[in-house]
Amino acid sequence: MNAILKQSGHEEIQDISFQNTEFSGEYEEDKRSRLDILAMTNTGEWINIEIQFTNQYNMVKRSIYYWSTVYRAPMKRRMGYSELRPVIAINIMNFSLFEQTDRFHTTYHLYEDEECFRLTDVMEFHFLEMPKLMSDWKQEKLDPWNDVLARWMLLLGMVDHRNGQVYEDIYKELEVIAMKDETLKSAFQGWDVLSASTEEVLAYDARLKQVLDEEAAKREAELRVKEAREEAREATIKETAKRMLKEGLNVEMVAKFTDLSKEQIQILKEEMKL
Repeated sequence: MNAILKQSGHEEIQDISFQNTEFSGEYEEDKRSRLDILAMTNTGEWINIEIQFTNQYNMVKRSIYYWSTVYRAPMKRRMGYSELRPVIAINIMNFSLFEQTDRFHTTYHLYEDEECFRLTDVMEFHFLEMPKLMSDWKQEKLDPWNDVLARWMLLLGMVDHRNGQVYEDIYKELEVIAMKDETLKSAFQGWDVLSASTEEVLAYDARLKQVLDEEAAKREAELRVKEAREEAREATIKETAKRMLKEGLNVEMVAKFTDLSKEQIQILKEEMKL
């Protein structure tokens, strides 16, 4: 949610509470093709999330309808209209919706026609089209390393249940990214545990261990190089200090020019039997 809302300038959500989504007017058969999440943020904004699997060719109108239902639902007698909270509608769709753009994430508000200033902040719509996301991925237009929204959406699109397909290239890419993104790592592992068989969990653990081992080996190599450089630098400084002592400079002067402590220089002096 933070990755989506950041695109329209919202502050980061720290906490959410989930609400009852039963506002009536829903058909039982409709329930099998969509998933609702209604949340309220810690700043009092309502967020209505719709995950739609099939295109019933009325997505925009139904999103506006659900938005209006959530927006007016809290209104009670003796309430002022100013007390109604903003509602943000997020629609994640497993089909393409807008022919006018190839972007997988589009955002909508109400604006004045001529000067394009915003009418209100109480209405905001997000539409995320999974086929366009997957097309961008196949064309190497996505950068999940630097685009947080792309990585979370790829996590959703990684498993295509309809075609019985798992995109291994996405899996492996996110697996490595998760080593540096603790939130993604937690979701990645939790989802795997919930959906995988024992064999798949073991296989995942083995891959995870391999990635960790590779990361650890790389870090060890970096540390060894750093340590070698520091040792070489220290050896060079000590050689310089020895030459200065041979030339008759006192301990205080050598310490000033080499950044070695007086105790270290005194030890060198004793080793040189000066």
